[in-house]
Parts: sequence; C-alpha cells; structure tokens
Amino acid sequence: MTEKLAPRPFTFDTVFDGAHVISAPRSKRSFTPEEVEQIRAQAYAEGERSATALAEQQAASALADVGRQLGSALSTLGRVAHDHRAASAELALACARCIADAALQQFPAAPAEAALAALADEIKTAPRVTVRASPGAAERLAHTLSQLATGIGFDGAVTVSADPAMGAGAFSFDWGDGRAAFDPTAAAERVTEALAAALAAEGLHAESLRLEPGAGQ
Repeated sequence: MTEKLAPRPFTFDTVFDGAHVISAPRSKRSFTPEEVEQIRAQAYAEGERSATALAEQQAASALADVGRQLGSALSTLGRVAHDHRAASAELALACARCIADAALQQFPAAPAEAALAALADEIKTAPRVTVRASPGAAERLAHTLSQLATGIGFDGAVTVSADPAMGAGAFSFDWGDGRAAFDPTAAAERVTEALAAALAAEGLHAESLRLEPGAGQ
C-alpha cells in the first residue's frame, strides 16, 4: 500500500518570476551583543521621542486650558472691580449728600454769601440786586446779604423776596445785566447723572488688572 503524505502548506519563501528564483528574506535568529545593544538603544530613543511628544502635547493642552481659565477669571475680576467702583462711588455720593444737607441746616446762608462774594466784580456797578430764596430763608438772607454787600463795597440795594417754588438752600441773583442761581437738589441730580455717565463710559476697561512682583508669596 502506498503511504499517504500529509499536505504541507506553501510558505511562499520561494518565488519564480519565469527566469529567476527569488528566495524570501529569512528572519535573523541570532544577534551579536553589539547588535543587541544597538537595537536596544534605537528602541529606547524611539520610546523617548514618543514620550516627549506626548508630554509636549499634554503640556500644550494644559497651557491652553490655563489660558482659557485665566481669561474667564480676568473677565470676572473686571466685572467685580467695576461693581466695586460703582458701589464705592454711590456710597461716596450718599455721604456727600448727608454732609451737604447737614451743612445747609447748620449754615443756611453760606452758599448765598459765597455767591455774592464771588459776584462782587459783576454787580459792582449795578444799582440793585434782587434775590429770591425759599420762604424759610428769605428773612435771614436779607439781613446777612445786606451786611455782606456793604463789606465788599457794593453801593446798590439788595432786596430779598420769598419764592415758594424754591426749595431749601436754593436762591437766585438778578442784577439786570446778569443772573445767577443755585439749587442744591438740582446740583445733586447733575452730579449723580455725571457719575452714572462716567461709570457707563468707563465700563469694564477702567484699568488693567496687574499682579505686582512678589504677590502671593
């Protein structure tokens, strides 16, 4: 009987191109110590380059995230600083109103006296100065301003009349060639409007936020 041979798979290690026989390259099975060291050094260098590239990518991603966080933090700090400035300005304005009200109650004729002294050169040649004031201050102003007019060399007459439309501390001067007026309530409103306009124009760009050298140490 003929013994059957088990089929052997073709390994494609030999190729015929019609004229030549081409043998497939065989894997090297043994290496010298020098070759092993060279392969080890090459593998180590490739691994090191891969680790460095990965670390650089992670560092770049972390820096980008830090930049985004800093931008958000600075924007928040800018809003906080703006709100703080606005609140501080409003508090200062409220304190100024209280001080001004107390000063007017203590010295109600002081603003009119200061105005008459400042207008000395303007009214010097006028025959008369007509003053209008609130009913509660008219009588006191008549005496005070007449004495002051004499003191600054004004030879004309100073007449003071009560005007119910005027609030406390308000007055007006009329000397024919000119006119001057003061209303503490209107003045406070103008200051408030100017402050609000300044804060609105300033927005969040009043000043840059800087960390001084050594801060946080």
